[in-house]
Amino acid sequence: MKTSVAPSPISLRVNGRNVVVVADPQTPLLYILRNDLELNGPKYGCGLGECGACSILVDGRAVRACTIPLRAIAGRDITTLEGLCTEDGLHPVQQAFIDESGAQCGYCLNGMIIITVALLARNPDPQEADIRDALRHNLCRCGTHVEILAAVRKAVGLCKAAAIKAPTAGARTATPEVRA
Repeated sequence: MKTSVAPSPISLRVNGRNVVVVADPQTPLLYILRNDLELNGPKYGCGLGECGACSILVDGRAVRACTIPLRAIAGRDITTLEGLCTEDGLHPVQQAFIDESGAQCGYCLNGMIIITVALLARNPDPQEADIRDALRHNLCRCGTHVEILAAVRKAVGLCKAAAIKAPTAGARTATPEVRA
């Protein structure tokens, strides 16, 4: 049985802005993002970190927001799907998914896009096997796998053309592990 801890203020940096939330430090980050900060990109899928619908970037690295307690993320740089856009428009990965119709119901789309952004930040020229390996733990129940793979391949070209890296990628020489 989980014991509750008294709510306390916790500072976060989400999509480039500093926020303070008052919550139980054991609260899953996903709940804070969706309920308190009204960011609906990350989805609640399985609640176990298995499906990838809740994926976000933490210090440029893709992680599952449903399994990370709020206390483990304080002071880290968090980017959600909403934070990928700029004043100039969509991130090239987002644009590629639109161009290639990389979604049917769209529930897995957040995770697929976030994982792709992280992949291209660490490997700007992935081979087909690299793409499939990166996406292997993200579930699409609609079966749009062919379109998703096409979108990632297109994103490779768009990101090269735009010379885009993941937000905060490379900001630290060694990204610490996010631990529960």
